[in-house]
Formats: sequence, C-alpha cells, structure tokens
Amino acid sequence: MRALLVLCIALLAGCATQNAAPPGAQVPAEHLQQTVVAGQTTKAQLLAAFGPTKNVRFDSGFETWVYQSPAGAGQFAEFVVLIDPAGVVAKTRTRAPVPAR
Repeated sequence: MRALLVLCIALLAGCATQNAAPPGAQVPAEHLQQTVVAGQTTKAQLLAAFGPTKNVRFDSGFETWVYQSPAGAGQFAEFVVLIDPAGVVAKTRTRAPVPAR
C-alpha cells in the first residue's frame, strides 16, 4: 500500500513538471521584433500574443523562451527571449538559421 502511495505521488510530481508547450511556436520575425520590448513586455503578454513555446526555467527565477521564424528553404531563425523573475522581458536575441551541410 505504501509503495502505491509513493508511486502515485511520483506520477503527480512528474505531471506537474512537464511542459505542455508545443515544440516551438512559429511567428514572423517582424511581428516578434515589433511586439516584444525589453523592460516592458510581460510573460502574460507574450502568451496572449504568441502562445506557449519551448522554454527553460532556471533556479534563479529567470526563463528563456524560444520562438521560431520561417527563414526560407525549410529553415527557421530563432527569437530567444529572457524573462526576469518578475515576469518581464529582460533581453531578446535573434539567432540566424544554421545552413544545412
């Protein structure tokens, strides 16, 4: 009985930590650059405008979110957003697509 209880707790903990975001939201680069402003845009505004995406949460409370922008020929640029512990965008960075070899 005790083992069953431990198993249930472990399963619930696993569900609570899973990220339900899609593999990467695709948004035109121009729209991201015009909408996301460091020091102003909030996490809630990002979710409302673009939806969930791949993200990483750090122990410090900071998070990174990555949106993809079509860059032609089946490639995607990445728009990386750093969100501070207060839920406000601290920085953004665009990563160009890596050419296929």
